[in-house]
Amino acid sequence: MEASILLMNEKLLFKGMVEGNEPISVDYIPPLGGGQGYTSLELLLLSLTSCMGSAVLTFLRRMNKQITGFEIKAKGIRNEEHPTGFRIIHIEIVLTSNNTTLTEFDRVLKLAEETYCPVWAMIKGNVEIKVNPVIISA
Repeated sequence: MEASILLMNEKLLFKGMVEGNEPISVDYIPPLGGGQGYTSLELLLLSLTSCMGSAVLTFLRRMNKQITGFEIKAKGIRNEEHPTGFRIIHIEIVLTSNNTTLTEFDRVLKLAEETYCPVWAMIKGNVEIKVNPVIISA
């Protein structure tokens, strides 16, 4: 996997690409940046949630679960001193399904955490991750 960034202005606005995908804007908050793109920590939250979502949905679909809705919300709590990365990430995963139990959902989340989500594996141990699974019956 290869990624590249290209500086786009006199501040910290970058155009980022990974292996031929559409470019995205990565920036920093003012005054260092112009706030014209995602910050690196925002992208980390998106990476974690999309990785978790991919793993969870793959397993639920293999179990023939009916999924009519799926959303992950994440909130990162940052350290107050440098480095100001995340110390805690709160994640709420809302699954809308008629035939999935909380026990099954928890089992799939455990698989994602322990084996199938590389982003989770990379940050686990450095950041406390609290997951709140919610099932809504359709």
